[in-house]
Amino acid sequence: MAGVKPVKAGWWNVFRPWTLHGAVVPVLIGGAVAFQTAELNPLSIAMFILVIIAGCLLQSAANILNTYGDFKTGVDTVENETRSPELVTGVLKPKEVLYAGLACIGVAALLGLVFIWYSGWWVLLYGLIGIVGAGTYTVGLSYKYHAMGQLSVFVMMGILMPLGTYSVLTGEAFSLEVLLLSIPNTFMITGVLAGNELRDYYEDKKAGAGTLIGHMSYESGMKLYLFEALVSFPILIVLVIAGVAPLGCLLALISLYDAYTLVKNSKLAPTDPHSSFMLVPLCFKLNWHFGVLMVIGYVLHLNIIPMMI
Repeated sequence: MAGVKPVKAGWWNVFRPWTLHGAVVPVLIGGAVAFQTAELNPLSIAMFILVIIAGCLLQSAANILNTYGDFKTGVDTVENETRSPELVTGVLKPKEVLYAGLACIGVAALLGLVFIWYSGWWVLLYGLIGIVGAGTYTVGLSYKYHAMGQLSVFVMMGILMPLGTYSVLTGEAFSLEVLLLSIPNTFMITGVLAGNELRDYYEDKKAGAGTLIGHMSYESGMKLYLFEALVSFPILIVLVIAGVAPLGCLLALISLYDAYTLVKNSKLAPTDPHSSFMLVPLCFKLNWHFGVLMVIGYVLHLNIIPMMI
């Protein structure tokens, strides 16, 4: 991508640890609700930490296998090596990257056995969906190239991950509160992928990648990106007014400044390569701040406000 400084090729860029909040925030949401009723003890805390690790492993697997899949399908080339230079430049070997992604899935699967022991066999359903989602993003089913990437993130990371966390910690299969509370973050984390598809719009169309935004005009893709990134705020307000989310969750409105920065950047993105590149990290930053602040507000309100009344 012209005008954008190439990243340093290596395992750090393949794993993309700066993206792992995408797995952490949904787990925090499910955990915050779960610990309102679940017993808080060393074992439950250990399980919570292991769920975070498992989520990060699945996210890492998706990142790693995305590098492998994009290289194998010709989406990543020497012409656009600024984003994923590891394989097109020969710094890493394709099999090394593939095996690293599979190893992350394998370790996550082993942790899943621990969750089954702790909560029951039904946890297997959440685990299998997560493994299939992470493992077939650009390998096997390769659903990213069939406009299914955003839907996958919306369902698997946005909804199923917090529900799965809640289920592991409480032994209950479903929580309407967790489902509703996860919706604002669900749209925002999907907006991150929309930014990714928008950033790579012309390269993906040239390679025939077939992403969701790749089937739209650039202008329509930008509208979708902004909608997904910003609709979380009115949804959260509605949830608070309806009494679904506690008042403390409005602490997330502090991140409106991040939203302002994101919108300002989006206006420059069509003509400025750096602003186009920043579509993703700015949405990541917004999602991280919004999600963590919402969880903090949830915990503080339920644990402190009742004590003051």
